Amino acid sequence: MGRTKTLALGLALMMLPAAAFAQEAAPTVPAPAEVVAADAGASAPAPAVVELKPTEGIGMPVPEAIELQEQFTDVGNYGRWMHDTVLMPIITIICLFVLALLLWVVVRYRASANPTPSRTSHNTAIEVAWTLIPVLVLIGIAVPSIRLLAKQYDPPKADLTVKVVGHQWYWTYEYPDAGELSFDSVMLSDEDAAKRGDPRLLGVDNRMVVPAGKVVKLLVTADDVIHSWAMPSFWVKMDAVPGRINETWFKVDRPGVYYGQCSELCGTKHGFMPIAVEVLPEAEYQAWLAAKQAAAGITPEAAVPAAPEAAAAPAAAPAQI
Repeated sequence: MGRTKTLALGLALMMLPAAAFAQEAAPTVPAPAEVVAADAGASAPAPAVVELKPTEGIGMPVPEAIELQEQFTDVGNYGRWMHDTVLMPIITIICLFVLALLLWVVVRYRASANPTPSRTSHNTAIEVAWTLIPVLVLIGIAVPSIRLLAKQYDPPKADLTVKVVGHQWYWTYEYPDAGELSFDSVMLSDEDAAKRGDPRLLGVDNRMVVPAGKVVKLLVTADDVIHSWAMPSFWVKMDAVPGRINETWFKVDRPGVYYGQCSELCGTKHGFMPIAVEVLPEAEYQAWLAAKQAAAGITPEAAVPAAPEAAAAPAAAPAQI
């Protein structure tokens, strides 16, 4: 009887799977240096993102000023040079000449000095002059104007793309290269703007942030009515039209905070639709971007385009035929 039980027990043990006899692998104990490094990495705080403070008179209107704002893009510097060096002297000279000519005619040809009206019907020299001189003036204005248009509408390759959407009465900024990051930008109250150091009616809760020294392409559109995204210190003004995407660009080398406003009448609160752009050094911009992505629940992997992998797949396909 005992022998029979022994044989039955042996057969049962032979039928069990080998996994039943396997021991659990002992957990890997990290080396002390690895433990210290892991603890340090876990306890290291995320890089703090500090907002820049605006500088008085830089990138914002100046009280009692009658000239254009200081420019911070190459296109803006050329445009301001054209305004100050070409247009204003020509306009001033023409206005003074016409005013002087008008005063001279009033005095010289007054009725008391000319009781008998002149019967002169034409003057060939004067007619040639007043035809040729305006043509030369227009050519002098057209040449730098064409160069300015070429600078504006022949942008270099973009380093960053931002989609700008106008609403009544705020802006939305979308970063398609950063995992579809997007946020609204709404005007601050006077009290909140003062606490933050922003000019009245120009401060917003979320600024558009871009890196310094990079070409930024803007895709501008609107959700309801026509707006216009205007940044005077960048020499940028682009209409935001519902159902249409307009493109413009800028490149700012100097970090700082710059302000603009909607420049298309768009309703009762048109004057309360400011624009604020914060230009940061590359490292600080990356820290801001990481913080924004973390707050929105966007992983860095989701923000990396998969274009290289997609391009590699078709190339390998012919070899598999």
